Amino acid sequence: MPRLVLALVGALLCAGAACAPHAPKDDAVVLERLPLRPRDPAALELRELRAAQAARPQDADAAAELAHAYFALAMADGDPRYVGYAEAALRRWAGEDAPAEILFLRGVLKQYRHEFAAALADLQRALERDPAHVGARAWRAAIMMVQADYAGAAKECAALLGKADELQAVGCKAYVDAATGGLRPAYTRLAAALRDSPQASDAARLWSLTRLAEMAIRLDDAAAAERHFRDALALGGNDNFLLAAYADFLLDRGRPQEVVNLLKDWVRSDTLLLRLALAERRLRLAGAEPHARALGERFAAAALRGERLHLQEEARFLLHVRGDAKAALAAAVENYRTQREPRDAAILLEAAAAAGEPPAAAPALRWLRESRFESGALERLAAKLK
Repeated sequence: MPRLVLALVGALLCAGAACAPHAPKDDAVVLERLPLRPRDPAALELRELRAAQAARPQDADAAAELAHAYFALAMADGDPRYVGYAEAALRRWAGEDAPAEILFLRGVLKQYRHEFAAALADLQRALERDPAHVGARAWRAAIMMVQADYAGAAKECAALLGKADELQAVGCKAYVDAATGGLRPAYTRLAAALRDSPQASDAARLWSLTRLAEMAIRLDDAAAAERHFRDALALGGNDNFLLAAYADFLLDRGRPQEVVNLLKDWVRSDTLLLRLALAERRLRLAGAEPHARALGERFAAAALRGERLHLQEEARFLLHVRGDAKAALAAAVENYRTQREPRDAAILLEAAAAAGEPPAAAPALRWLRESRFESGALERLAAKLK
């Protein structure tokens, strides 16, 4: 699996908690969509890669290929079990002297578990062994964006010049610029780079189109955002982050039935099940409560395991599904300590307003002011706290 696939999903950091057992009262409720069928191309590829690793257990390249494939499935389906399988494939190479590609993959898997400092360290070690490793550089930039370290991300993006292809280098810088007061020119540059890259892979196009859609929303151009989302969906691949972003776009515009149609078979992923439950709730559908109950059980089970990978979604669930503003605020505050993307700030602002505790939102308000992030929606949330 090419490095570009992993490099371009650097900002798509949405993981899912393992599903807790649940017996629905309604036989019509879909519990989960089976991720792979035996004759699917992905299943056949995995079978071949597992056989290759079994035949050559000392071969780091065979292990890396298998881990790549598993992680791509985790990102597409939002199923964290694939991350565990990828980690198992790399277990033999646990030391700091591992090959560059193994260190790269270890870093990517650690960021999935929100072990950001350890992830950055492994990615840096990968670069020390292979200074031209585009994926390691791009993922470092992505993690720094999650932590709102825009200066660090800009430095990593600059290092991609001359090493990555033009679309990836332009996209990296545009992503930083769009978060730091340069939204309109960043959108224009990325759109032009995509237009001038007809040879770009589907993975590169998907990343670029999703980012363009997000920028268009902030520019109050809903028509352009919808066009970018639909162009990304037309590429035909499954992508958890794209589906979540488009579902949010539809929910914000009062189109819950389209969300149900989009996500009805995606109950395995916590991020997508949340959006499905929100849409069903608005439509007063029978599946709303069973899905909400399943989400609550998943969040509770994750907490018992000491895994809080989805605190942003949990806060949103507590606020908009369960109506518990105090609990939502507690989750949003804890989440913002490690993840400081715009959507993390949004739920913190929302929960603080709903709970009547404006001081709790101070870190998000400070970020909004200092970063010069341009978003009418976030400015309106901030205004409620003033």
